[in-house]
Amino acid sequence: DLSNCHTYLLEMNQLLQSMDVLHRTYSAPAINAMQVSPFESPKKEKRTHRRWRSRVVGKETKAVLQVPSVFSAPMRLHASNPNLSTIDFVEDKNYSDGSETSSEFTKMQEDLFHVAHKVYFTLRSAFSTISTEREKLKQMLEHDASSSPSAQIVGLKNALTSAIAQNTDLKDRLRRIHAESMILDSASNAKSSPDLVKENSREESRGLVHQVSNESRLSIADSLTEFFDAQEVLLSASSSENEVSDDDSYVSDISDNVSEDNLSNDMENERQTLDCISESGVECNSKRRTCLPAPCPNTSNISLWNILRNNIGKDLSKVAMPVELNEPLNTLQRLCEELEYSELLDTAASTPNPFERMVYIAAFAVSAYASSYYRAGSKPFNPVLGETYECIREDKGFQFFAEQVLHHPPISACHAESVNFAFWQDVRWKNKFWGKSMEIVPVGTTHVTLPAFKDHFTWNKVTSCIHNILSGQRWIEHYGEIIIKNLNDDTCHCKLTFIKAKYWSPNAHEIEGSVMDKAGKVVHRLFGKWHESLYCGTTSSSNCIWRANPMPKDYEQWYGFTQFALELNELDLQTRSFLPATDTRFRPDQRFLEEGNIEAAEMQKQRIEQLQRERRKVLEENNLEHQPRFFRKSNDDSWVSNGTYMDLRREPGFSKLDNPVLW
Repeated sequence: DLSNCHTYLLEMNQLLQSMDVLHRTYSAPAINAMQVSPFESPKKEKRTHRRWRSRVVGKETKAVLQVPSVFSAPMRLHASNPNLSTIDFVEDKNYSDGSETSSEFTKMQEDLFHVAHKVYFTLRSAFSTISTEREKLKQMLEHDASSSPSAQIVGLKNALTSAIAQNTDLKDRLRRIHAESMILDSASNAKSSPDLVKENSREESRGLVHQVSNESRLSIADSLTEFFDAQEVLLSASSSENEVSDDDSYVSDISDNVSEDNLSNDMENERQTLDCISESGVECNSKRRTCLPAPCPNTSNISLWNILRNNIGKDLSKVAMPVELNEPLNTLQRLCEELEYSELLDTAASTPNPFERMVYIAAFAVSAYASSYYRAGSKPFNPVLGETYECIREDKGFQFFAEQVLHHPPISACHAESVNFAFWQDVRWKNKFWGKSMEIVPVGTTHVTLPAFKDHFTWNKVTSCIHNILSGQRWIEHYGEIIIKNLNDDTCHCKLTFIKAKYWSPNAHEIEGSVMDKAGKVVHRLFGKWHESLYCGTTSSSNCIWRANPMPKDYEQWYGFTQFALELNELDLQTRSFLPATDTRFRPDQRFLEEGNIEAAEMQKQRIEQLQRERRKVLEENNLEHQPRFFRKSNDDSWVSNGTYMDLRREPGFSKLDNPVLW
């Protein structure tokens, strides 16, 4: 087809050249007539039929001719000079075959049209053939790609299969070792003294704790003696029998030289659960849940515009929302989520270099925002005044408790302790609705102390913004600056910048910062994304300080919760007896929402809010103020623990105390 098309194009070119020559020849007579007539002698040819003008004109008119049109009949020219009459003969001679020339020109036009028609259909056929062959080639390539994977994919699959097999083998060995240790323990119990048995169990606990997390050498038995009245030893880490994640096999030009002290973060990604043995010899399963009782409800039928249109610019904490827009977690539990990566504080507590300690503190401050990435579609429950929450994680080595200390303005206070650190903060939020987005501005200061170095770190929080409130896919971003200072040592400080997303830039959720000495000289540079990871160094050579844990399976169905968040509202019979009646886990509206009973959750939510209004009215009528149970106001107007929560938990126990009725 292409060869024929080339031939037709050559033929068209020849026709065009012929037509051009014919056109030039065809338009030439008028010009020739004007050029020849002035030089012809009037004596050579005389005509009897001459036409003279009626009156003599001036000499200027001798050269003025009436040039006939190309397609007109022969015309006679009139002038005062009778010799010009010979032009009639010349014109008659040149235009005598005009009809033949016109016919030839028309025939060439028709030939050109037919050849152009052939060229069009030939090119059309060639294009169709090329398109068909292209589709065949594309299908062949897709078939080859699906039938024969690349060597790299095969290698990765083989490596994954090998890793799974090794993991299964290690589990079997651990079970055999565990079974043998039970036999040895039962045999030694008959011959050993109680003190010796207790010491052996402590050593075993210490060894297991060291394997699960690389955080502290304090034995679980010792920590449980301090934190619990219960006698059993719980050696559970947050469970997740997930396979190796993409994050764990992430390959980058940036070298992830994670230090050995940070291996606990990698262990947390595996999150395997161990069985535990009580002192009475009864085996108990401490596996944590990996999903909620019911998936999140469908909120597509809720019109936020009808709810928010009259509250633009107002504090949304005072606006009643349908319970479907909530997630089955409380603001107090959200504060506990900031300790999901508490191993960073443990690592900082064992790092002698003050600049490197500041790097780990900065990573901990960034990690507090990671869980919010998938949570833009819902909001936590607002705690009622006097509501509490506790979370004691023996696998992570910390104990946490929180309380709602004020209602207007709403202020939540929390405190956490570990062998390696202390953590506390009080936070209140200002929410502003701006039509398409909602801004959350936190007010408060976060504190962390490291007793080993007598460090006292403080930092602020950045602004959060939820976009596409009314329509579209909601997403959250954080922007602003975090300044981290050590109140007891001015050797260094840190500045972190959460970069605000730009419409014309594909980059989002990025952070950058630096650790500086007292003179302002940069010692370490930090960069990364607040929902993924944080690196220290330069883009060409850097260490990964922190990386977010992989998300659970089907996390979209569970409100976007991380594995740590899935466990926060879990309530078992063993924990129930130690909790005060004001604990968030006993709140019925939140529990009903978790179980998928939306109608009951809405009814209970309205009832609890009404009870709170009635209690506040009683206080106002009697000129009384609410007194928090476990926190006190310090000299700088911040809220700190009064040190009574854990004491009352141990002796006499919250079940033996009078607790306020909140729901």
